[in-house]
Amino acid sequence: MKTVLEEHINEVNTGKMERPLEATRMENNTSSCFLMERKTHIKINRKEVMLAKLRKSCSCTPQKLKNFLMDFFPVLRWLPKYRIKEYIWGDVMSGLVIGIILVPQAIAYSLLAGLKPIYSLYTSFFANIIYFLMGTSRHVSVGIFSLISLMVGQVVDRELLLAGFDLNDDVPPASGDGSLQNDNLSNTTAFNLTTVGINAECGKECYAIGIATALTFMAGVYQVLMGIFRLGFVSMYLSESVLDGFATGASLTILTAQVKYLIGIKIPRSQGHGMLVITWINIFRNISQANLCDVITSAICIMVLVTAKELGDRYKHKLKFPLPTELVVIVVATLVSHYGKLNEVYASSVSGAIPTGFIPPKVPEFNLMLRVALDALPLAIVSFVFTVSLSEMFAKKYAYTIQANQEMFAVGFCNIIPSFFHSFATSAALAKTLVKTSTGCQTQISGVISAMVVLLVLLFLAPLFYSLQKCVLACIIIVSLRGALRKFRDVPARYHVNKVDTLVWVVTMSASALVSTEIGLLVGIVFSMLCIIARTQRPRTALLGQIQGTSFYEDDFEYENLSTVPKVKIFRFEAPLYYANRNYFLKSLYRLTNLDPNLEAARRKKYEKKEKQHLKKGNHRTANGLGIGETTLQLVPKQIDFQALVVDCSSISFLDTTGVNTLKEILKDYKNLNISVLLACCNPSVIDSLKRGGYFGKDFGCMQEMLFYSIHNAVLFAKDQKLPADCSV
Repeated sequence: MKTVLEEHINEVNTGKMERPLEATRMENNTSSCFLMERKTHIKINRKEVMLAKLRKSCSCTPQKLKNFLMDFFPVLRWLPKYRIKEYIWGDVMSGLVIGIILVPQAIAYSLLAGLKPIYSLYTSFFANIIYFLMGTSRHVSVGIFSLISLMVGQVVDRELLLAGFDLNDDVPPASGDGSLQNDNLSNTTAFNLTTVGINAECGKECYAIGIATALTFMAGVYQVLMGIFRLGFVSMYLSESVLDGFATGASLTILTAQVKYLIGIKIPRSQGHGMLVITWINIFRNISQANLCDVITSAICIMVLVTAKELGDRYKHKLKFPLPTELVVIVVATLVSHYGKLNEVYASSVSGAIPTGFIPPKVPEFNLMLRVALDALPLAIVSFVFTVSLSEMFAKKYAYTIQANQEMFAVGFCNIIPSFFHSFATSAALAKTLVKTSTGCQTQISGVISAMVVLLVLLFLAPLFYSLQKCVLACIIIVSLRGALRKFRDVPARYHVNKVDTLVWVVTMSASALVSTEIGLLVGIVFSMLCIIARTQRPRTALLGQIQGTSFYEDDFEYENLSTVPKVKIFRFEAPLYYANRNYFLKSLYRLTNLDPNLEAARRKKYEKKEKQHLKKGNHRTANGLGIGETTLQLVPKQIDFQALVVDCSSISFLDTTGVNTLKEILKDYKNLNISVLLACCNPSVIDSLKRGGYFGKDFGCMQEMLFYSIHNAVLFAKDQKLPADCSV
């Protein structure tokens, strides 16, 4: 067997074999060496593959066109297979319930977006129709979402200020006929906005929706481009902690923005960083001007809404569908406001005229797109991430699959197409999706039903909400934030599970609330990535001991009754070894083994120099009082209690050039002290990096005595043998 082994090794050394062989010692018999033959992987000509894919994609056949249409409009696949008797009742019920919920929420969220309620209704209508055609999830509800509305509203407010409009105009609501021609009356001053992209006189409301549609169009374009280039992986950088922290911080901002409507005071609308703090300062300064009618109305509405929500949550298993509390509150509040003349008598702020019908479509202004192009990027990412996350969650729950790339196209066109029809950005919303599933939703037919309910309001019922108080809408928004604000209760449990994730949540939440939502999202992503880098920069390191009576080894710091291996140190590094953690790797190794080879080498040189000086002076006794023959004993310090170092590479996923050089460095440094360095449990990619870096020598001649498939094999080898003298780097 030895002869065969030697022949194989010679072939490896001389390079005569075509396929690479890796020699390593295995099992308990240290005299046996097995050669592991690596598979030959055929190198792929990427240029030819890309050309082939390009030719295939450019070719057009009837079948390929059909498949493209089926993929782009998934409704063509599942609608012909629709089981009417089995699905229709659940879809109709969930569609009606969601439609009823959508109407008050759409009107309320218009406050967040800084737009008239009619535009929120347009958004809800078009988003449901388009997602029905293009979406792959059966259950998510796409439409108005509070966080997206807030992000749109912040951009709209900023651009209105820059254009010279007064954000605090509170013009009494026009008592017009509800037609769409009264739109420009919302601001009595008309501005010539040629310099910012609109080549005609345009009022405040006209300019606000122009900004919103340009922002929405750009967000949709980004999402479609991300789908074309398959950049859905971007969502992976938004961890659960980042998303939860962002949602909670944005919820605090939303809550703060609604307080002035809640108590009926008129304060400047803060913009820029620190909006939350500035707004609360202004609220307390003007608290004496609170409208008593709005305060009483808000208190009653919040009490009713919260009580109904809590009862609904407690008895949701007994209820066939959720109580339409928001709609009931809006209807009752509108009737009380109308017949009690709350606007005229108590100066309570009301919604005003909501026109019926549709505004003729209009192309978003190109110059405005350039102004909001940067703002549209975080909006596009947040919208896509929330939609895909919810889609995957409910697809897993109900045992079907979604196509993430198609979801990106779907939500992209839910923004692009409606932007021509005076709508703003949309996303999937968790609360409405939960309601859909709880009311028996089976397919996106329910979305069409919801769109029909909104259409009914758009065409006939919108003027009936004229007397609806804004404080009632603010109450609906605030109560809808319960889920996000309850995340504060989960902080102790989150901290117990993972302290780093909790820190990411706190930082993201604080930045989103105290600075701005966009900055908060960016801070959360960057901080989360820095935490990952920090974990790899300063990973866990350990010296291992042997579990008694076994061939297994574990962390000596964590477990009791582990046996130390005489003359052998076993070091584990639980991270990739690369340029950022090289110094930490060396410091940990030197600290745990209680030996820095560089310092020891310097100490030895100093000692040898001192001994030579004594010899030149004719003193045959050393500084320590020993004879010349005894001097060599002093060259081995007492603190070196091992002759072999085993590095457990099982947790090292990859090595870069710095990592390979670091291992070569310790191999050389320890060899100078007559200490062997053995590597155990290396994965193939690490072995390849070591071979390319010349760790095993030019011909890999010493590879079989430096590389082991288990720690135990390395320990047995270290006990019985030493590295050959010619095994050097």
